[in-house]
Amino acid sequence: MIIGSLALATAGAFTGASLYVNYVEQPARLALTDDALIKEWEPSDHRGFIVLASFAALAALFGFIAFRELDDVRWLFGALVAIASWPYTYLAIVPLNNRILALIQADAAHEARKVINLWGRLELGQTALGLVATLIYVWAAG
Repeated sequence: MIIGSLALATAGAFTGASLYVNYVEQPARLALTDDALIKEWEPSDHRGFIVLASFAALAALFGFIAFRELDDVRWLFGALVAIASWPYTYLAIVPLNNRILALIQADAAHEARKVINLWGRLELGQTALGLVATLIYVWAAG
């Protein structure tokens, strides 16, 4: 059952990290001036992407292993929800990231701020996916 605990822990870590982005980092970022905002954006976005992608991958991997070992479909459902953050990121968030980076290169900080604000709303989808995966794992572990 250790593998199930690891799945739950990494899904919880994903959810916590995503909550931090949405409710701590994003509001602080938007409180910055336009120049400070665009200087902060790129390194923060790259680091956040690595953290969230890693937690999602680990949560899914551990969930798939738990499904295989325990033959309980709930672990499979949790793993599928956890890994769903990857296509969600690719389809919904990466295009905005690219647009933000292009606006920064074009020295259009004010326009970048508007897109960063939209990005933050879409990032809530990551939190929702993490929360659903975590709840499914809690159900499976119960």
